[in-house]
Amino acid sequence: MEKGTLVISLDFELIWGIFDHADIVNKKDYFDNTLKVIPKILDCFEKNGVKATWATVGMLFNENWDEWQSNCPLNRPTYSNLKLDPYAYGNTHRDLGLDRFFFAPNLIREIQNATGQKIGTHTYSHYYCLETGQNKEQFADDLDIAIKLANKFNISLKSLVFPRNQFNESYLECCVERQIVTVRSNPSVWYWDTMAPQTFAMKIFRTADAYLPLGVKSYPEKSIKSSFPSSQPSSRFLRPQHKMEFINSLRLNRIKNEIIHAAKAGEMYHLWWHPHNFGIDPDGAIKTLKSILEVYKYCKETFGMESKTMEEIHNDLV
Repeated sequence: MEKGTLVISLDFELIWGIFDHADIVNKKDYFDNTLKVIPKILDCFEKNGVKATWATVGMLFNENWDEWQSNCPLNRPTYSNLKLDPYAYGNTHRDLGLDRFFFAPNLIREIQNATGQKIGTHTYSHYYCLETGQNKEQFADDLDIAIKLANKFNISLKSLVFPRNQFNESYLECCVERQIVTVRSNPSVWYWDTMAPQTFAMKIFRTADAYLPLGVKSYPEKSIKSSFPSSQPSSRFLRPQHKMEFINSLRLNRIKNEIIHAAKAGEMYHLWWHPHNFGIDPDGAIKTLKSILEVYKYCKETFGMESKTMEEIHNDLV
């Protein structure tokens, strides 16, 4: 029987992922907590032999605003919604003295040097591939900058996660041309279809699914097509800590049961989150992560479950 596999991917973005709907001045504690908790996440992974893919926004590779400015492309994304423009946002917030929330080269190096961790891309500018106004050429230029900066760190980008899960199949060709071999896609259920109109019912089911047993979320490895790039469906978003412990328990038990099911069935289970999701309650979030990894360790010892990066999953297919 096939061995079960735990796949973990993290969307590492800091302020670049939420600037259009969050006030950075009011988020100082939140992001400072995030910066402090990332080494703790790495420590948890290392102690439990867990590998992970860190899909990193390319802007975080910059050392400072001068380098950021030098990497601004001529062909920037022309979103109809101007609030999504990261370049305009950067230019109007660069003098706040909060550079640590915009650039993270030292943290990237720490992740790079940690055992079993792989850095992928979350595009350069947290690029929105389904927003009106932008186009494929702008996306390609964005990827080129992400690749250039990663190369400076001796990182070869092989995995990609579309920001805000805006999976755009027509943009996969750009990935292939740049030797990106695998991408994360959304769960194959109707309420995760980002190409369909986003209805209230879809939001309700996505929320309920985090706490109630609405179907199996793991899947057999053979269901992933050995194409370029291969598309790996996510299974579960690890939601932030809730103020109500009962809600946290429902969420945690849902994930534990899904991991055990995947281990027994010899299937893949892909868990993901943003490191900044741990900024709300870092201690509680780390406690939750440790509980999840304890279940993985049990499944590894009992059922032979393995931990793999997205790139390793792709390499197994070809």
